[in-house]
Amino acid sequence: MAVRGLLRLLPPVLLLALVASSVHGFGGYGGGNGSGKLRVGFYKYSCPEAEAIVRKIVAKAVHEDPTANAPLLRLHFHDCFVRGCEGSVLINSTKGNTAEKDAKPNHTLDAFDVIDDIKEELERRCPGTVSCADILAIAARDAVSLATKVVTKGGWSKDGNLYQVETGRRDGNVSSAKEAVKNLPDSFDGIRKLIKRFASKNLSLKDLAVLSGAHAIGKSHCPSIAKRLRNFTAHMESDPTLDRPYADRLRRRCWRPKDNTTELEMVPGSSETFDTAYYGLVAKRRGLFHSDEALLRNDVTRALVYRYRDSPVEAFLKDFGVSMVNMGRVGVLTGSQGEIRKKCAFFN
Repeated sequence: MAVRGLLRLLPPVLLLALVASSVHGFGGYGGGNGSGKLRVGFYKYSCPEAEAIVRKIVAKAVHEDPTANAPLLRLHFHDCFVRGCEGSVLINSTKGNTAEKDAKPNHTLDAFDVIDDIKEELERRCPGTVSCADILAIAARDAVSLATKVVTKGGWSKDGNLYQVETGRRDGNVSSAKEAVKNLPDSFDGIRKLIKRFASKNLSLKDLAVLSGAHAIGKSHCPSIAKRLRNFTAHMESDPTLDRPYADRLRRRCWRPKDNTTELEMVPGSSETFDTAYYGLVAKRRGLFHSDEALLRNDVTRALVYRYRDSPVEAFLKDFGVSMVNMGRVGVLTGSQGEIRKKCAFFN
């Protein structure tokens, strides 16, 4: 099933430390009173083909629609930054509750159909076993792996995975649009706000710089940058942190600020390939979002922007895998906590 719609990939981020492997989310792996831990190969015996099934369906989606990789990666980000990585972003709203997916920051989310296809197949093969939260984590890994040339060409690992995913998450039973609005970063966030938002998720400054590299893939639309191009402040027409020639180019494309149809590649000419081109753009003040340029406003994140711009892509990819694992540990439910949903869009 092809994925429709285009999107922007949000900037994920950080805490005040440089150590990339020091993060364990809220309350460690378990995040509460249940027993159990995340681990690689959690479904080895209960559902041995789980990861292979996810990979097959993700690969089919990306083959049919090469823009599908970014939305699948973005779903995992948006899940983890609200209540932790427990699948709440997938829940449908009801008359009595407006769920996360209907919050304004999530209106451009896509690829729910791919997750539903995966869940349906897993329920057929291993009923009541694999959580929707784990499906999101595995699908995100597979989507970005399939967009990384060094991986797909066999220069990274035999299994074609950019990194190994820890599994064992369970699904939450709360989904609130208000919480999504409160917790999700905004494309106009500055460095201080980004640090404040994500320090609460126990993610480091290095995680901020590395996970922002997810903007190497994906697309956006004019409303997400309209304020940078016109009426930025009472005294400035456009955002002075945006390269002027690039701003002029974007202004010509977005001559209608509320245009939701014009596609803006995060990395022009390379929006379907995951690499370090994004950092070169940020260094030139050509990051699409104000939150991209914000990386230059902190000594640690600025140094990392230049490091990844100038280093072999493999150095960045290794760090990206570490930071994705870090993020995947945020606020997880394990053991007896939560539930394993039968359908990802509905509580049991």
